[in-house]
Amino acid sequence: MVSIKDIASDLGITAATVSNALSGKGRVSQDMVQRIRARADELGYRPNLAGRALRSGRTGILGLVMPDLTNPLFPRIAQTISNEADARQLGILIADSRGSAAEQSAALRRLLNLGVDGLLVVPQKGTSPDPMPVPVAVINTQSDPQNAVSADHVGGGALIARHIAEIGHRHLLLLGGDPVSEVQSDRIKGMTSALPADIQVDVLWGADGLAAVPERISQGVTAILTTSDLIALQVHSSLLRAQIPVPDRVSLTGFDNMSISSIMHPRLTTVAQNVEDIAARAIAIITAMIAGTPPPHLGEVVPMRLVIRQSTAIPN
Repeated sequence: MVSIKDIASDLGITAATVSNALSGKGRVSQDMVQRIRARADELGYRPNLAGRALRSGRTGILGLVMPDLTNPLFPRIAQTISNEADARQLGILIADSRGSAAEQSAALRRLLNLGVDGLLVVPQKGTSPDPMPVPVAVINTQSDPQNAVSADHVGGGALIARHIAEIGHRHLLLLGGDPVSEVQSDRIKGMTSALPADIQVDVLWGADGLAAVPERISQGVTAILTTSDLIALQVHSSLLRAQIPVPDRVSLTGFDNMSISSIMHPRLTTVAQNVEDIAARAIAIITAMIAGTPPPHLGEVVPMRLVIRQSTAIPN
């Protein structure tokens, strides 16, 4: 079995440097970290988790609680966080709170009972994780006072709204799923804050808002800005049934750049999260918390990116 000492000898460096690089501790340059991890993989190094736990009192396992793994966005986030944890030689256990605040609490307790060193939580809308005896890092939105790292949902809303205003739309419908969601509310906030005063804006939520879409278009709405690609897909289906063409009659936007956005017809204009950056920061924060050192960039938001496709056009 390959050991840390073997890797150190192979690279001509100290075992302490190898240990720090593999665990994410200490001051090791990013270039050296990548070099050490690559060589460890080539040599077939596998950490002895049992030995690590005996020496440090830690298991090297993190818990991750997601709000709803049936939503295509959340498995992507979970996979990216898992990949980042794996790069640091950490294991990860994933739980799905299945849209329930009670199940979120139960999932946190189950992971705690399994001996995780720390917890990452994408919380249910309108909730905060229960206090835990291990470090907890929340991935939510900047309006959440417990937020450790997140996409810039307000900034993303502003990006999409400016695009719509710049191509000439002056009567908009903003459609969200649930105002209880801090993420969706921040996205709406970003949209409204970026729009000039001469633009008429209607804000609707949920099933009632979706049902009102055809009527609002008949009243002059020329663009519909939604808080997720899934809501945009629902709007698109409703417009097809009503024989209202996109974007000839009304422009349509989504949020999150899910895989469906590029296969819709027309392809959906949306906003993309930098999931890889968020995952890397989340893992860096939780490992720092576990080590008892100041976490880097706590509460920082990661910029989003506008993705312009064919579902938006100059109004007729």
